[in-house]
Amino acid sequence: MSKYRILIVEDDENISRLIEYNLKGAGFDCYVAFSGEDALESLSREDFDLVILDLMLPGIDGVQVCKTIRKSAGICDTPVIMLTAKGHEVDRIIGFEAGADDYVVKPFSPRELVLRVKAILSRANSSNKGKDVLEFNGIKIDLEGHRVFVEGKEVRLTKIEFNLLTTLFERRGRVQSRDRLLDEIWDISADVTTRTVDTHIKRLRKKLGKAGRFIETVRGIGYRFSEEAGN
Repeated sequence: MSKYRILIVEDDENISRLIEYNLKGAGFDCYVAFSGEDALESLSREDFDLVILDLMLPGIDGVQVCKTIRKSAGICDTPVIMLTAKGHEVDRIIGFEAGADDYVVKPFSPRELVLRVKAILSRANSSNKGKDVLEFNGIKIDLEGHRVFVEGKEVRLTKIEFNLLTTLFERRGRVQSRDRLLDEIWDISADVTTRTVDTHIKRLRKKLGKAGRFIETVRGIGYRFSEEAGN
């Protein structure tokens, strides 16, 4: 795991030391930023494989840092684990809507945090990015040919449906908010609403048949391509 570089963004020195100690013990290279500004500056200068981000930070808070990451070329797909003392459902929703991949509430188990980091990096490392053909459990996406097959049978998709499927597929296991999907697939200036996303997801699921069950609805947030088919 030593090849992985983790940026810890935490203004509490004791907590940042605890996280750093445990992650280094697991073989990770760790770097610490004590504010949102420092974090964004570090991300602009260096490459990191994952960010552990405190929600309550001086200056730019964790939500804004996460949103900036998601809108910045080159780092928009960097996994983010949000770490915070706020454990209410509304706070988790805010974190996921900002683009967080996971949400850990303080006080936390350092061992559990390390396991979550490993799980997210494992998924990211085993993704099919860079390939011309993406395949998973009977679904085949030909990126160059702009074609989709389910159990060997071609499924005709519109451009929007194809881009939706590809985006969710490449980020499988990670929740994608409706607003983020709108920004990335329809363009931020498009005259559409979050209901548009729901409508296209419904059509996409129908066209995919049984494979459509892999696209899960995450209540109050958006959608996720799961590695296990839902009901």
